[in-house]
Amino acid sequence: QVQRVESGGGLVQAGGSLRLSCAASGLTFSGYTMGWFRQALGKEREFVAGIDWRGSTYYTDSVKGRFTASRDNAKNTVYLQMDSLKPEDTAVYYCAAAGGISRRRSEYDYWGQGTQVTVSS
Repeated sequence: QVQRVESGGGLVQAGGSLRLSCAASGLTFSGYTMGWFRQALGKEREFVAGIDWRGSTYYTDSVKGRFTASRDNAKNTVYLQMDSLKPEDTAVYYCAAAGGISRRRSEYDYWGQGTQVTVSS
């Protein structure tokens, strides 16, 4: 059974940093592209960042230069370092796995339960 557990969310002031983690079990982690998505209250879930099996990363424009995705295949874990946080980054953040590079939610499976990130102004 595939399980994914996100952690690291919390409350932070604007300009602060958080590091999210997503631990996976039950799948060949190193073979998947891992994506980070977020869903703000009342909005659609949107792509934030992705990292393929080789470590190549890609981001939505609004987080470029502020967020950094990374992975440790030995630990079956993917990370999202979030710096210079803004109130508009407030959302529930999810990680998921895809067979290839994609920004499309429909291409991803094995969603975690999400972790809340709240950025105060």
